[in-house]
Amino acid sequence: MRRSLCVLLAGIACCIVAEQAVAADLERVVVAKDARSFVTMPSGKPFVPWGFNYDHDETGRLLEDFWEREWPKVEADFRGMKQLGANVVRVHLQFGRFMNAADKPNEAALPQLAKLLALAARTGLRLDLTGLGCYHKQDVPAWYDALDEAGRWRAQACFWEAVAGVCADSPAVFCYDLMNEPVVPGGVRKPGDWLGPPFAGSCFVQCVTLDQRGRERPAIAREWTRALAAAVRRCDRRHLVTVGLVDWSLDRPGLTSGFVPEKIAGDLDFISVHVYPKKGEVAAALETLRGFAIGKPVVIEETFPLYCPMMEFEEFMDKSRPLAAGWIGFYWGKTPAELRRSHEISDALTLGWLEYFQRHTKQ
Repeated sequence: MRRSLCVLLAGIACCIVAEQAVAADLERVVVAKDARSFVTMPSGKPFVPWGFNYDHDETGRLLEDFWEREWPKVEADFRGMKQLGANVVRVHLQFGRFMNAADKPNEAALPQLAKLLALAARTGLRLDLTGLGCYHKQDVPAWYDALDEAGRWRAQACFWEAVAGVCADSPAVFCYDLMNEPVVPGGVRKPGDWLGPPFAGSCFVQCVTLDQRGRERPAIAREWTRALAAAVRRCDRRHLVTVGLVDWSLDRPGLTSGFVPEKIAGDLDFISVHVYPKKGEVAAALETLRGFAIGKPVVIEETFPLYCPMMEFEEFMDKSRPLAAGWIGFYWGKTPAELRRSHEISDALTLGWLEYFQRHTKQ
């Protein structure tokens, strides 16, 4: 199986090179010498990640739900994000769409990923490739939930070997995000109970174990991070690796994910955190953000005026500049012109964000 997969990946890589012959001139992004920011190589120019999560479209469909039948829509959305001023797009790859079995990648999905890479390069965008998604519980393979901890980690490593094998030579890769919002739960969970509660119909939080077995939670997080980062780097040693952390990952009293930044940072190139400031609590959000500044660049990988007025959100964004090296919000397929014609409250929130994004692109 591994030999046939390598042959497939080699063929896909050749297609990437051919398709990207006319691509935008994208240099590789690396961590700067100050360990707080990014530059592109070989020019050494500063690079500030500034872009969007493209996690679903305006109807709630995940990317893999429509990227084959409605490819022109994907192209139009990428052009729209570029026109708004983005340089990074975060895409969320669903485990069940890329794996047919624990050790068998879906060979039909990998060429589509290569096609997305080529589109990003032509458009002048870099991808934050977030993997292992199980956002729609009904789409998660039963065999995957039935695996034990060791088996699940091996399947996850196989996913990342396949993805990184396709992406390694692409100029359009900004980073690999090993998982969106992983959690090490305390104690024991029921068999197969790997997902957190749904939010807006999707399960964004995912457990990396079901049984603590007396181990320290940060130790489990560190072991998992090391194993998955190693899987990526077996196929791609050039591009950056991170993990998308919930803002309650700090080692503080109360709720914590177990993914304490300073305990897992050794296997990551930079820290990613998801911060949604709350009304009247901008100072608290900034204090939380400060806790993730542990000597590596910090990217606010998810943010949005979801819980606070736009004025307070702008205050958070402005005051986060000394702490953060990049910011990634959301784009769901509706242009500002389309949003202005809408009477939905959610569209008004999105429009406010996109207008802010456009105003501050040059800054």
